Amino acid sequence: MNVTGSCLCGAVSFEVNGEFESLYLCHCKRCQKDTGSAHGSNLFSSSAKLIWKTGEDRIKSYQLPSTKHVKSFCSNCGSALPSLQMNNQLVVVPAGSLDQDISIKPTAHIFTSSSASWAKNMDRVTSYEHLPE
Repeated sequence: MNVTGSCLCGAVSFEVNGEFESLYLCHCKRCQKDTGSAHGSNLFSSSAKLIWKTGEDRIKSYQLPSTKHVKSFCSNCGSALPSLQMNNQLVVVPAGSLDQDISIKPTAHIFTSSSASWAKNMDRVTSYEHLPE
């Protein structure tokens, strides 16, 4: 599988060659903080290759001290970007950074004991296809 992705402003683009083993929806407080949302949605691969196409010089990374929690992002627009973790043995790709649909479905929700209280029963919330008037 070859997939491409980019940041919001388009300054950074990348390609991932290989298969993803999992897609975890992580509800830990760290993922809530670094996404500003109810959970992180990250793809994981121990065999894929990450290739930066453009803007590699704009990528910044932050590792929370004394943890394995890493966030890579575009220094221009702040969009979440892939990172190499576990001594470059693991490619972690924010699912929303991809430019096309992928066939893998979420493997599991993890750290659900930390779920945001406001994100419960989301299937009961009114939905709009576009911004409501």
